[in-house]
Amino acid sequence: MGEFGEKTTTCGTICLKYLLFTFNCCFWLAGLAVMAVGIWTLALKSDYISLLASGTYLATAYILVVAGVVVMVTGVLGCCATFKERRDLLRLYFTLLLVIFLLEIIAGALAYVYYQQLNAELKDNLKDTMTKWYRQPGHEGVTSAVDELQQEFHCCGSNNSQDWRDSEWIRSGEAGGRVVPDSCCKTVVAGCGQRDHASNIYKVEGGCITKLETFIQEHLRIIGAVGLGIACVQVRARQGGPAGTGTWGAGGHVRSRWPRAQVFGMIFTCCLYKSLKLEHY
Repeated sequence: MGEFGEKTTTCGTICLKYLLFTFNCCFWLAGLAVMAVGIWTLALKSDYISLLASGTYLATAYILVVAGVVVMVTGVLGCCATFKERRDLLRLYFTLLLVIFLLEIIAGALAYVYYQQLNAELKDNLKDTMTKWYRQPGHEGVTSAVDELQQEFHCCGSNNSQDWRDSEWIRSGEAGGRVVPDSCCKTVVAGCGQRDHASNIYKVEGGCITKLETFIQEHLRIIGAVGLGIACVQVRARQGGPAGTGTWGAGGHVRSRWPRAQVFGMIFTCCLYKSLKLEHY
């Protein structure tokens, strides 16, 4: 009986080890994906951050990068702790899982909160930012962001092309007779902003505020989905968006499942921890 009980315990421990190892491999890959999304947001999609009054959007991206790095380190640590059967490493591993869980919640919550307040922020600040700081010394980032925004989204001004009448640059006389920036033009050539006819500039297409809001909200959905869905969480949107990319549906309501895979990892860790005998070091 004693041998049978010992063998059963040993087989159970081996099964837990391989389950936890499989989990950690998936966890490491999830961390790589999370870090990649954070870096992608910062490196490729942060051109318009200078047009935002709040740093929340930037903060969520940094949190994703940190969370991704921690997840990858935790995955490696989990594999080492599993096969070396080190109870102290398993304790550290479990603690890091809890830290990651908190980072997920923080990133997802920030993205959700900013999603709700984005429209009001853009209405209050975008026009002032564009008209006050475009082409002004020390604000080259705003100038570059505005030019790219108007060209990429085929728009002119915050609400419409008339916004540029309040521009400090246009009023100063340094605009060279332009009534709108050249980036408002459908075909950009030097001085093309001197004529604001609809055949020349994006006049009937409207302003950039709605298009910028849509752009940022789409990326907030991705950030929020990743933040709340590290370790292969299934996230479902109420409306719109491909599965796995939408966190919020109409009205910004969240419909998601908790990170069950991560919870399973914690359960596996606790079970393995209890099954291991205290070792002598």
